[in-house]
Amino acid sequence: MLAPVSATVEPGRCLAVRGDNGTGKTTLLRVVAGAQAPSAGEVRVAGTRVDARSSGLRRRLGGLLGPSAIYPDLTVYEHLLLVDASWGGDPATVEQRVDEVLDGLTIGGLADRFVTELSSGQRQLADIALVLFRPADLLVLDEPEQRLDEDRRRVVAELLRERVRAGTTMLLATHDPILAETVADDELVLRPAEA
Repeated sequence: MLAPVSATVEPGRCLAVRGDNGTGKTTLLRVVAGAQAPSAGEVRVAGTRVDARSSGLRRRLGGLLGPSAIYPDLTVYEHLLLVDASWGGDPATVEQRVDEVLDGLTIGGLADRFVTELSSGQRQLADIALVLFRPADLLVLDEPEQRLDEDRRRVVAELLRERVRAGTTMLLATHDPILAETVADDELVLRPAEA
């Protein structure tokens, strides 16, 4: 259960949402992403009330709120091609951009593997690649460090920080102090809701 909360994330900044299990981090991110309606109050992205059916919101907001939907008969590379085509990417540069995102996440050698063949940590990195590959002004990421060893958490932290430096706004729920310290500009600590 999420206690009443109010926060603002300025453009080009990252707000880390921290707190014990059960304090509502995932609920907050789902509400911001439009995947769950708030029981009270409202969420606005760039001044517009969140509506998951809005094509404008979907174009502005990318999220990792759990495992990505996958097609078992597509490779990691083919999933990224699908994302790129869906969002109007440039076919002339897609191979280079796929290589860059996969190499940046240390999974370049997995491009031709089916997602179902990946370990849980590799799958998490592939899910992060899918989110980073699409255009988004706002990224909403729920514990992207899940199932990653310390070295991979550092890699992800640096990539996310680069994205924020490039102007992307980010809302990040995390238990990982390395990720929070590297990526976040501000922090929101959630407390348990009163019964």
